[in-house]
Amino acid sequence: MRRRKIKEKISLHPVMTYLILCLIVIVVSGILSWFNVQATYNQISSTTGEYTAKTEVVRSLLSLSGLKYIFTSTVASFANFTVLSNLIIILLGIGVMEKTGFLKTVITLLTKKAKKTTVTFWLVFICIVASIIGDLSYIIFIPLSALLFLYGKRNPLLGIITAFAALTCGSGLSLLLTSVDSSLAKVSVLNANIITSSYGIHTTSFIFIMLVAIILVSFLITGITENIVAKRLDKYSFAEENVEEEIVTTHNKTRGLLLAIIVGTIYLIIFIYNIIPGLPFSGNLLDYSQELYIDKLFSYESFFRNGFVFIVAVFFVLLGLSYGIGAKTIKNDKDFVDSLGHSLNGIGKILVMIFAAATFINIIKQSNIGNVVTVALTNLLGRTSFSGLPLLIMLYLITIVATIFLPNSLSKWTIMATVAVPLLVNAGITPGFAQVVFRFGESITMGLTPIFAYFIVYLAYLEKYSQHKNISLFKALKFQVPYTSLVFVSFLVIFVLWYIIGIPLGINSPIAL
Repeated sequence: MRRRKIKEKISLHPVMTYLILCLIVIVVSGILSWFNVQATYNQISSTTGEYTAKTEVVRSLLSLSGLKYIFTSTVASFANFTVLSNLIIILLGIGVMEKTGFLKTVITLLTKKAKKTTVTFWLVFICIVASIIGDLSYIIFIPLSALLFLYGKRNPLLGIITAFAALTCGSGLSLLLTSVDSSLAKVSVLNANIITSSYGIHTTSFIFIMLVAIILVSFLITGITENIVAKRLDKYSFAEENVEEEIVTTHNKTRGLLLAIIVGTIYLIIFIYNIIPGLPFSGNLLDYSQELYIDKLFSYESFFRNGFVFIVAVFFVLLGLSYGIGAKTIKNDKDFVDSLGHSLNGIGKILVMIFAAATFINIIKQSNIGNVVTVALTNLLGRTSFSGLPLLIMLYLITIVATIFLPNSLSKWTIMATVAVPLLVNAGITPGFAQVVFRFGESITMGLTPIFAYFIVYLAYLEKYSQHKNISLFKALKFQVPYTSLVFVSFLVIFVLWYIIGIPLGINSPIAL
């Protein structure tokens, strides 16, 4: 007990940890730059299809120019930090749903007679499947998972930890190609074309292996949550409920729910109609300059991609507002405006944490350490004499390590594919299998690196709902270790068995050329 108290006293607040990490990166970048640490790889041109040498060097921040960069870019990096703007907009919608009682009513109805394990499983499964909407899933499901467990009379910290584990470990899992998978596939095929021009990756190329992985990981994360993590958390003390308020909500909730369902259904019909191509006046949210449907949805020019955060926020606001009007928890415009800001109450700490995280991520990106480490690891893969399954396992392990320093999937695969894809193609393995192993690998450590931009959302909400005020950055990481350890083994077993048995990755997608 005494040792535990000592640890709590010396436990650093996440903001201080981020500031210390900033100083460490500045010093390390200066030392590495002084020793001229660099790494060279062959970058392929998307226009000519030819390789050109590109050298990645560590940029020193422990210099006059480096310090100038830090002071001149810190404010801009915080203001342009996508996590900040997306979180605030989504919280407007969640605030209305929470304040009007919509979320509490719906969650109570869904969880009242359901087993704890069942609720956890469906949360995990939905979070994994939500990889199709990209990083926005972190902004939506981490706050909602806390409320799901809170209103279900369980520790909200457990909901946050579970959702983040499912979102990160499932970030590389999707039955159909996501926008990230589509971008990676273009890189894979481009590098494969150096050797063979007959290979392509389509929407259902990975559907079989992904289906198995999604189901297995869903059960695995659920088991870890219920049997390991839940037992490690302290008991959560729930606030006393307002009986009078509960009676009013119960009396009017049916009318509120019916109105919310009607309004929400109309909104979804309009929205879905506008992402279906080929119908009269439909598909207005798509980018028709792209070939694949997923690219039409999520290309940089797509209205759907650029407006998706606001689309979801408006949907949440409409659900909460219509429920509030029907249930009479919103009586006038003041009630509505107050509900918009409900989830933003006490957001000061979260803003400070986001500022510290944005500064750290900006500094480490500028240092270029992540790129240099990834190139060095890729060159190590290129010098190996392995072939076949040992080569796939080495790619898996190298991806796991590289993701800690460079979480961005496309940047990482652009570097690694120049070596990994030709090596595996020469070994008779398809570029698609290489991409699957890469996605498995980066999913392992995506939740274990504070360089990942959305890690701060997880950390901030642990801090928000902690009643013991001792959630440090390293403790947040520690919560994820049981998940990543067992998912690491499960992914390894899946692709090894797939290779040995020779099952196709998906429809018309063999593992061997």
